[in-house]
Amino acid sequence: MPRLGARAMTARSLLPANPILPAMLDDALIFDLSPVSLWVEDYSRLKRLFDQWRAEGVRDLRSFFADDMTRVSQCAAHIDIVKVNRRTLDLFEADSLEDLTANLGKIFRDDMLSVHAEELVHLWSGETSFSSHTCNYSLSGRRIDVQLHGVILPGYEDSWSRVLVSLEDVTDSVQSRRRLALSEAYARGLFEHSPVSLWVEDFSGVKALLDRVRMQGIQDFRVFTDVHPEFVDQCASEIRVLEVNHQTLHLFGSGEKAAIIRRLDEVFREEMLQALREQLIDLWDGKLFQQREVAAYTLEGTQLYLLQQFSVLPGHETDWAQVQVAFVDITARKKAEAYLEYLGKHDVLTRLYNRSFYVEELNRLDRKGPRPVSIIMIDLDDLKLVNDQLGHSAGDDLLRRAGEVLSSLVEKPCHAARIGGDEFVILLPGIDGEGAQTVLDNLVKLVELNNQYNSAKTPLRLSVGVATSRIGERLEATIKRADLDMYEKKREKDEAVH
Repeated sequence: MPRLGARAMTARSLLPANPILPAMLDDALIFDLSPVSLWVEDYSRLKRLFDQWRAEGVRDLRSFFADDMTRVSQCAAHIDIVKVNRRTLDLFEADSLEDLTANLGKIFRDDMLSVHAEELVHLWSGETSFSSHTCNYSLSGRRIDVQLHGVILPGYEDSWSRVLVSLEDVTDSVQSRRRLALSEAYARGLFEHSPVSLWVEDFSGVKALLDRVRMQGIQDFRVFTDVHPEFVDQCASEIRVLEVNHQTLHLFGSGEKAAIIRRLDEVFREEMLQALREQLIDLWDGKLFQQREVAAYTLEGTQLYLLQQFSVLPGHETDWAQVQVAFVDITARKKAEAYLEYLGKHDVLTRLYNRSFYVEELNRLDRKGPRPVSIIMIDLDDLKLVNDQLGHSAGDDLLRRAGEVLSSLVEKPCHAARIGGDEFVILLPGIDGEGAQTVLDNLVKLVELNNQYNSAKTPLRLSVGVATSRIGERLEATIKRADLDMYEKKREKDEAVH
């Protein structure tokens, strides 16, 4: 400011004493030194062109331009530049007003015409000012985003011979907004097209409930939820789903986002409450990132096994207003694991438990009970004979039929297992001799039914022995007694046949 004042005083000292000149000089300095690009333009020829078009019957200038956009260029050619300030020359990289006017075609181009058309429509409609956001170019070709304001100066409303136009360079802010928009579009694209099911949820209501409980002096939240399981239901009702992505719709079989949000009770059933309880306990302990396996359902009712990843989004650590939940479908993996586990404990041919499970279960019953334990040893008669005379496929069919009978005979906690080629065993924990006899009676009936159903095939014949554990007796000894009983009955049967 002192330098500006000095320049003004120097200029005044060189001019005659005239009270009007200082004001004019100040206005000239303000115009020339303004940090905003200023243009004084003469629109009088444009006004005469408008008058001519009105006389020719033009009523709607916007439609008139739409029919032929060269008319906008025609209007631009009827605008004369009177003067510009220093900021204008610097902004557009021009050496002088003459250099600027000689290169207007480089400055005003591309999408400028449509914006300029709207400015002209404002003037046509009787308005004395106009504004727009547009882009110009420097003489070197650099794009300049500008906020334009124009006004017919007071006293020139009839002739339009003086119009003041200001151009504010907003390139930096526009580019920042453009970069932000691109970043948001990129983030939205990553969210929408992620191969993983993504949910954005509002947990602020959940946090309010936890804070309220903490203020009541609760220390052990796990014990609190044991005593008040309804609190987990209350927290579940406070969760708000804000957004889901396309993979979520595909995973849960929904055609639209509104449908899956409306039917959340079908997707997340009772099993999910236990997972939510563990999630709440982790949140209570300050764990804002969590990972666990959960179960859910498609809208058609198919069960899914999912790996859930829960994370409070940055910036929302204090309110939990935005959390991201990702679900990775691990159903195929869980089925494979279950099948491998099944293979590890079952005989593939008969679908009964195998010897490995039998040994493990026998040891468990020996240690923990319940007692007494009744054990039925079974031998499939004539298996070797069938294999030799009819082939192994017939023998396998006989084994499968034995498996069907024995699997129908017992249910947990009792178990039937194939422990050898033609050897089977039934473990009956907590069942005494009388109960074991009832099982044997049912076995006879099931074998008869199986033979009636498969009357055209080789009859199913079993040799059976049974024993019930005595007080203080190891189950290994019980098995030996059942085995001896089975072989004795098998011997008696063979003698009767001979």
